[in-house]
Amino acid sequence: MKKALFFVALAALLAVAPLAGQKAYKAPRTPWGDPDLQGTWPSTDMVGTPLQRAASFGSRNVLTEEEFKARQAAAARQSDEDNAEFDIDKVTSEQEARGTVGGPVSPPPHWLERGKPSYQAALVVDPPDGRLPPQLPDAAERVRARAAQRAGRGPADSYDDRSLYDQCITRGVLGSILPVIYNNGNQIIQAPGLVVLRNEMIHETRFFYLANRPHVSTRIRSYMGDSRARWDGDTLVVETTNMFDRNGIGGNGGGQAFSDALKITERFTRVDADVIEYRATVDDPKTYTRPFTLQFPWRRDNSYGMFEYACHEGNHSLFNILSGARADDRQ
Repeated sequence: MKKALFFVALAALLAVAPLAGQKAYKAPRTPWGDPDLQGTWPSTDMVGTPLQRAASFGSRNVLTEEEFKARQAAAARQSDEDNAEFDIDKVTSEQEARGTVGGPVSPPPHWLERGKPSYQAALVVDPPDGRLPPQLPDAAERVRARAAQRAGRGPADSYDDRSLYDQCITRGVLGSILPVIYNNGNQIIQAPGLVVLRNEMIHETRFFYLANRPHVSTRIRSYMGDSRARWDGDTLVVETTNMFDRNGIGGNGGGQAFSDALKITERFTRVDADVIEYRATVDDPKTYTRPFTLQFPWRRDNSYGMFEYACHEGNHSLFNILSGARADDRQ
């Protein structure tokens, strides 16, 4: 319990500071002298921790014992349901609403990754209330403009009517890292002057060059952007810009799309032999009234398997969506 509470305080209080009389953890070094972040660091434990904090929490981001026990009980009920026998033809509305049996990832639901109950109330740690900042009028106007462009179109007239996630292209920088129902692996590999981050989700691989050079022209954009990295003591700081404006921070990279002004500053700090603190600050002055920050731990798991995200190679969802829509058109 003491160890669990230590990690809770570490995540919730946003500090990697030594206790009185203790030395801060110092990461081991690579043969060329950089802090060693290498390994496989899945975020599976944090699956189920909400992105935003309930308003009733105020500025508190640590659950009470009573709240934690309630989260444990909910996890136990979910586990029982995941492993229970079921009849797909007799699914209750409550089961379908939870997205388990009868939902888009069923049957059966036992293969999903559920994480472990955490004392951390939510992933967003700044603003202090743990909520996403209000959106600017320009953000709502972009939504209206896109809706106007699609006026008169069905949900699947073309592949372009579907999300980047439906097309198995990308979930974007944050969507590839936020803990979700599967594929939460993160692998870090280092070489002199270079750090490579491989996300299991949609097999993204990002190269962070430790070179003091400016970002490329804003005319050059990509789904995962242009990253520049540097060391701040034992912390790897990565600043990413030049992303397309099609991903958001919602499920699977959906939700309100970011703008072309988006900048994401990530901090990777090894705070223990088996824990990396991941912290990302999102600054989009065309979408939100202020930047916001999310933070959660990655835990080393040397036995974790980084599996291929066999999306269209292994399923034909987009083809079926479009062919089903054409069948509806013929009726």
